[in-house]
Amino acid sequence: MMTRVLAVGDQRTVNDLVRDLRRAPMSGYVVVGACVPAGTECSSVDIPIAGDLAHVVSTVQRIDVDAVAVTASGAFGGDDVRRLGWELEDTTAELMLAPALTNIAGPRIHTQPVAGLPLIHVARPTYHAANQLLKRSLDLLLASLLLVLLLPVFVVTAIAIKVGSPGPVFFRQVRAGLGGSTFRILKFRSMVPDAELRLTEAEYRARDAGNEVMFKVRNDPRVTAVGRFIRRYSIDELPQLLNVIAGSMSLVGPRPPLMREIELYGADARRRLLVKPGMTGLWQVSGRSDLTWDDTVRLDMYYIENWSLTVDLVILWKTAKAVLAPEGAY
Repeated sequence: MMTRVLAVGDQRTVNDLVRDLRRAPMSGYVVVGACVPAGTECSSVDIPIAGDLAHVVSTVQRIDVDAVAVTASGAFGGDDVRRLGWELEDTTAELMLAPALTNIAGPRIHTQPVAGLPLIHVARPTYHAANQLLKRSLDLLLASLLLVLLLPVFVVTAIAIKVGSPGPVFFRQVRAGLGGSTFRILKFRSMVPDAELRLTEAEYRARDAGNEVMFKVRNDPRVTAVGRFIRRYSIDELPQLLNVIAGSMSLVGPRPPLMREIELYGADARRRLLVKPGMTGLWQVSGRSDLTWDDTVRLDMYYIENWSLTVDLVILWKTAKAVLAPEGAY
């Protein structure tokens, strides 16, 4: 059952709320209208403007919503929220507050009333040595097990690559690891042998790929027939299990960036280097190559700042499902 929501706030905070809820359609909340300051242009808000801040209750009654979500906004202060709560008593709509605490996991947030104020406390992100040791132990155990179980796949793939086109079986490339240190990532070769020399042409084609930082190309002409198949099912990534065992990568983490991509990083994106890059991550199970750069950074930041062993296990399980339904892989 969908909960129809009326968003209340200014242009920016309402748009932020709408985008966040659209990213999670399974939550059951859909914003059907907004009450914003009078004079706000319709084109500047992602959903229909149903009223202004002075007529929230009449708007609720008119468009029949189940909930009113007040966003963090200077345009609608504490006194306004209190009065709105009183006025909604005669309706069936519930009142919700949407503070600007997006991408922070629930366990890090708790509310404590102080002097009549519901203060929200946010625990700081932690990168304890104990957590790193636990994560490393999981990496070694699962990577070693997978390497043994997938050995037949390694052999068949290596033969297919050698038969399909001349050149080496494996592809090695310098990537950025923990703290910006470099390592050589290992993959099954999915492109023609001179792919790196043909990079300029491919980069030109990539201008319309929808991501201004990460290099990715739909229908890359350098990919071989075998390469298209192993990319579709992420078989080309399997040799990275050796990177995991060696300690340069983790099973779960941010995407391992090219060194030249780091030069384009902003302050937020550089926090991706606080942890080891991963074979898979939230980016892998949330759209893969179809993600925009902003969405990629947002997902990586959420993972880094809210890590837990349970999160890693859930991502690994979702990765297996994503590989079997490989949308967004190219």
